[in-house]
Amino acid sequence: MTPRPPDPSRRTLLRALAALPVTSLALGELPGLLGAAEAAAPTSGYATRYTIVPFLNSDDGTVNVYQSDDATDFRLLQASAYTPPGNRIRDASIFKHTDGFYYVTYTTHTWEDESTTIGFARSADRVDWTFLYDCTIPLTNLSRAWAPEWFVDGDGSVNVIVSCSTTDDEWIFTPYVLTATDSALTAWTPPVALSGIGPNHIDTYIVKIGSTYHAFTKNETAKYIEYGTATSLEGPYTISRTGDWAGWGSYREGPSVIQLDNGAWRIFFDGYGDGNYYYSDSYDTFATWSTPTALPTLSGTARHFTVIKEPVPGGPSLTKNATRSFQSVNYPTRYWEEVSALLNLPVLTGSSATADKQAATFTVVAGLADADACSFRDASGNYLRHYGFRGRFDANDGTTTFARDATFIARTGTTGGSVRFESYNYPGHYLRHYDYQLRVDISNGTDLFRQDSSFVPVTAWA
Repeated sequence: MTPRPPDPSRRTLLRALAALPVTSLALGELPGLLGAAEAAAPTSGYATRYTIVPFLNSDDGTVNVYQSDDATDFRLLQASAYTPPGNRIRDASIFKHTDGFYYVTYTTHTWEDESTTIGFARSADRVDWTFLYDCTIPLTNLSRAWAPEWFVDGDGSVNVIVSCSTTDDEWIFTPYVLTATDSALTAWTPPVALSGIGPNHIDTYIVKIGSTYHAFTKNETAKYIEYGTATSLEGPYTISRTGDWAGWGSYREGPSVIQLDNGAWRIFFDGYGDGNYYYSDSYDTFATWSTPTALPTLSGTARHFTVIKEPVPGGPSLTKNATRSFQSVNYPTRYWEEVSALLNLPVLTGSSATADKQAATFTVVAGLADADACSFRDASGNYLRHYGFRGRFDANDGTTTFARDATFIARTGTTGGSVRFESYNYPGHYLRHYDYQLRVDISNGTDLFRQDSSFVPVTAWA
């Protein structure tokens, strides 16, 4: 399980939680939809969107496009979105440029082939892609150019880190950096080797935090993802973590690192040795990592990709300091109800006892651990939190652990007006009903799980 995080030091998304207009779902005996005044309140909610463009385990001639709002449950946006002229695309890396377009750069050949080019394509919507050009890497004795990765530096300069083989052994790779010299990304500086990483490293991915460059790179002999730092993009890098330092195992490649909404860092990597695609989280700036978890829906299908994250308008919103009841999407006669301090999902109707209606009424407040998220308070002042992954209500003891346990990030549900609630300190885990009890469980990527974790906020029963 993911370790509990410290207080996040950075915010990557401003989530304005405003009023949520609810669409009628023909749900029978509702306590009432939100009032007209509430529904007319500002709706400037924002959502997080993560996008990947992997090639397929079964086909390296094309790529699919997937997106996710939580960096865990990736859903297919477009199948066979792009096939390059050479009918080969591997290791696609994606970023969004200042011109508003999305760009991918990629390996143009299979592992059997010698090639000195990397490819470029562009899209306005991540669905329809246009081939731009193949770029020949100008290096003496170059036999292979592989796994290009975008890196945008703090000054806005656009770079590509590419693994190149220039030795007598064509399987010995060294990372080089190319920097774009025009905004159209058609002209590049001569490649410069990243000092300190050295030969026999491939799939180098770089993240900059403050003034430090953090490099994640695969040792091609040991098959481990190693880690090093530098104060300049070109280095020299000091490789300080080798072997199985993070507990990810060997035969791992294609690292990609992004920051989650709760401030944690997440690494994705291709577990090509066992057919899974994994993620792992760090709450202490890369010192320790959670046990790697296989990505649902993608493992066995997707291969080497990078991830981009961006805020987009139209995310789910909730009115702060308002009382609400929460109705199950796939069991519409059932609602959240506090029963002996535990959160259950019983049937409620207009003839239900007053006490039951009161126990099904909650106040939505700013998240105890993050004001941009949300927490839920009952009539007695206790807060909904997870404990042993069970939803329950307890008095706020003032600890950071309690605050994180009682904070949830609103995600878009399966139907219009519905919301899913992701655990703040267990990313990818959602409040869902199971046997009519509310739990915090990890998403398995199925439609049933998404329905079980989707709820409609309605006017309070009491």
